Amino acid sequence: MPVDRLLPTDESIDLLALVRDLCEHELAPYAAGAEESETFPRDAFRTLGKAGLLGLPYPEQFGGAEQPYEVYLQMLEEIASAWMSVGVGVSVHTMTSYGLATFGTDEQKARLLPDMVGGEMLGAYALSEPQAGSDISSLTTRAVRDGDSYVLNGTKAWISHGSHADFYTTFARTSEDPKHGISAFHVPGSAEGLSFGAPERKMGLTGSTTTLVNYDNVRIPAANLIGAEGDGMRIALSALDSGRLGIAACAIGLAQAALDVAASYAKERQQFGHAIADFQGMQFLLADMAAAVESGRATYLHAARRRDLGRTFTRDAAIAKLVCTDAAMKVTTDAVQVLGGYGYTREFPAERYMREAKVTQIFEGTNQIQRLVISREVLRSV
Repeated sequence: MPVDRLLPTDESIDLLALVRDLCEHELAPYAAGAEESETFPRDAFRTLGKAGLLGLPYPEQFGGAEQPYEVYLQMLEEIASAWMSVGVGVSVHTMTSYGLATFGTDEQKARLLPDMVGGEMLGAYALSEPQAGSDISSLTTRAVRDGDSYVLNGTKAWISHGSHADFYTTFARTSEDPKHGISAFHVPGSAEGLSFGAPERKMGLTGSTTTLVNYDNVRIPAANLIGAEGDGMRIALSALDSGRLGIAACAIGLAQAALDVAASYAKERQQFGHAIADFQGMQFLLADMAAAVESGRATYLHAARRRDLGRTFTRDAAIAKLVCTDAAMKVTTDAVQVLGGYGYTREFPAERYMREAKVTQIFEGTNQIQRLVISREVLRSV
């Protein structure tokens, strides 16, 4: 069922209506089939791009929609509710564009950003490596300056949109400095020397391709360095703060979809002469599911509003990611329980929602890492 949104402008209300229409007619009808066949939803991203939804928080002068982050996240929740792989993909693309949009030079923004956020191109965030997940400082992919170019060698792992992306925001080592040895680069997807591993065989989000990305003497212009040499760690962590809010919103979209399925089923399923929704035990379960969804939504909106006001939001983003993804796992699991045996079959979407929820507790920093971030920020403030 549509969620009543608290949106700040008439423009954002109209935008939400557009998003809901696209979700109903262009995303939801195709989600189950594409996930079953493990088909990458490139056409869905093109549809969203043509509607101006791949650059929602970025400046209009560069092809974006210049929407507040709280508006962008609510749109993202709607998309994820209809098709989680696409919602996560929009979040990844937005995070991939963040580094250049925030730390790039005026020349870089004018040259690259319109194509990145204008709707036709899709990005990938190349940070993780086979032996470097949460420990960014252990990256081994290297970028060596060679005249007017950088030459990149190494392997990235767990890269969403791998082999499908049009550009890769890539983090590579440029020195051995433990704090300032990593730099960020804009790497075109057509760069010679890029190759990709076979898609990972995943529990969920099977429509979202995830691969290794190999850099074999990939030469890019030195002008594609984002920020200064050694700024990569700062850029990566800053992007992750915003990216975690994207995953939080997607998780709540998924949880809302699971709650809607469970509530509808409970009203229709008859046992002992009554709809199971008439039984207090079921009502309490649905109430707890709704409370988890609304609580999660409140945490990500609070963090987004701090971001929009220019305040620090690292702790708030970590809390939102932790609370929302844990809520998604619980609510989708409870939805399967509400449907009983049917919930365990592929005739209903509840089992897919449950499989998709699990990874939200893992990517963009595991929820154990979120607890470390939160505790560190709490202790720093006293």
